[in-house]
Formats: sequence, structure tokens, C-alpha cells
Amino acid sequence: MHPRDVLLGAQARSGVLPVCDHYSGVEARMRKSLELQAQMTAEFGTCVFDVTLDCEDGAPVGGEAPHAQLVAELALGAGPGARVAARVHPVDHPAFEQDVRTIVGRAGSRLVHLMIPKVEHPDDIVAAVRAVDAAGGAGLPLHALIESPAAVHRAFDIAAHPRVQSLSFGLMDFVSAHGGAIPGDAMGVQGQFTHPLVLRAKLAIASACHAHGKVPSHCVVTEFRDTQALADAARTAARSLGYTRMWSIHPDQIRVLLDAFAPTERDIDTAAAIVLAADRADWAPISHAGKLEDRASYRFHWQVLERAHQTGRALPEDVRGWFQRPQA
Repeated sequence: MHPRDVLLGAQARSGVLPVCDHYSGVEARMRKSLELQAQMTAEFGTCVFDVTLDCEDGAPVGGEAPHAQLVAELALGAGPGARVAARVHPVDHPAFEQDVRTIVGRAGSRLVHLMIPKVEHPDDIVAAVRAVDAAGGAGLPLHALIESPAAVHRAFDIAAHPRVQSLSFGLMDFVSAHGGAIPGDAMGVQGQFTHPLVLRAKLAIASACHAHGKVPSHCVVTEFRDTQALADAARTAARSLGYTRMWSIHPDQIRVLLDAFAPTERDIDTAAAIVLAADRADWAPISHAGKLEDRASYRFHWQVLERAHQTGRALPEDVRGWFQRPQA
């Protein structure tokens, strides 16, 4: 049996999305992002990052309608296998309904998800679902951007909604929402990992996601020229804070994030050996390198292999076949 079929029941669903979510809102950059996605898909043999076309920050004031039309056209024109999403305006913004009607109504079948910014309450998700379904997007996953102290407080309830697939942390809006009580350096690459209120918010969002089998997506690093700082931030988010995905705002960040979230070659080899041995044992407990392994550890090691595949890492030949079959 395929490991997904055996382990899916209790397997955390945080492994189903690429580890990088790349945002762009200017037409030239949106087009280049989609071109880069196609190039890297050909390079790695799988789509290793999402492209989210941005209306909230990308649309000029007064130009929301034509920008939404452009986003729909770009999504419709994306090549086979492309993973394209869109960020619309918040549910209380005058352009929200128009965004959804245009983008979901025209290109909903090409979208992998819709990002809803400034979600404050589960009722915002209910309103978004109503609008998306009315536009013909029934079943389209929603991602929610958590950007305020009140939203952090309600993160567990927001993550519990069945249409929510992922929560993202909006660092800069979160800091700004405190009216100067959090210093500006907490928006930077170092301060965001040391200020207690920011760190508490990140942990709450990650915990809410894992409690409900959703994907926690870490915020941007605005110092996009500093690749070492970005790599350090991504590793901290992945290894210490429980995040399985992260935003990119510049093409140079994408490969850095793939490397930071990827398992090591040693971890991949160990995971492959254990999952293969489990398969041979019909998923009964086994002894491997002097340690007991059972369904709980099999799930973990399968997730390592899933993450390796998502980040374009080379897989041992004996397990590659599992990633060439349709997913359950």
C-alpha cells in the first residue's frame, strides 16, 4: 500500500503545500514570477513554490477593478502544473466583492487557494466563503492572514474552519497594531524573533494550525538582500517555531527558503530506510538501528520524504515511485 493510504488518517496535513509562497503584485513581476515558477518546475520535476498574485498591495488606489482583471488573466494563462493563488482585499474593503467575482468567477478553476488578509474573526471566513461560493469557487481553499492581537487571540477558532487551509502571520501590521508599544526594530530580521509579544504571536499561530491540521506560514523578511539573515530566519521558523511554509517577496529569496526548509541528505536517507522497512513489514513495528519504530515514527519519516520532494531534493531511487503516483 502507498504510505499516504496507510498513514493519512493521523498524518498532519501540514505537508501538502510547497514550503515557499511567493508574492508579487506589479504586472511585470507577476509575469516574471510565473515564468520563474515554470522554469524551476522543469528543473526540479515538481512545483516547488506557489505564486500568489497580489491585489491588496498590488492594486493602485482607484484601479482595483482592472488589477483584478489582470490577476484573473494571468491565472488563466499560467501553464500546466502551475500553482497560482491570489490575495484579494479584506472582507470589509469596498473592492472585496468585486475582487472575488472577477478573480474567482473567471479563474477560480486555476487557483490553488485564495488569501484573505486582515482576518479578525471566524465570521470573516464565513463571509469570504459565502462570496467565494457565490462566484463559483465552492471548495476553493482559503488562507487567512493574521495581523492583529485580537486575531491572534482567535487564531484557534479561525484555523478550525474547514475551508481554511493555512494561517499566515502579518508581522508589520501586527507590530503597528500595538500603537508604538512594540518598537519598530521588532519588524526586522532579528527583533521579530526576540520581542516577547511577537514571538508569542508566532507560536500561537503555529500551534493553532497544528491543532487543526492546517499549514502555518511564516512572515516575510524585508531585508531581502541579506540572504544569510533570511536563511537564519527561515531555519528558526522551521526548526524552533513549527512553521512549514514561508513568504517570499523577491525572487532571490525562493531558493534560500527551499534550502532552509529542506531536510538534510542524512535525514532523507534515514527516512527512506525506515519507511521502506515499514512497508516490507506491512507497517507493523520494527527495530531499526537499535530503536523501535512504529506508526507514529513512520508518519514523521514519511513527512520528511514529502518535504524533500516539495523542496526539490534528490530522493533515494527505491522511494521515488511513491512520488510518481497520483496522490490519494
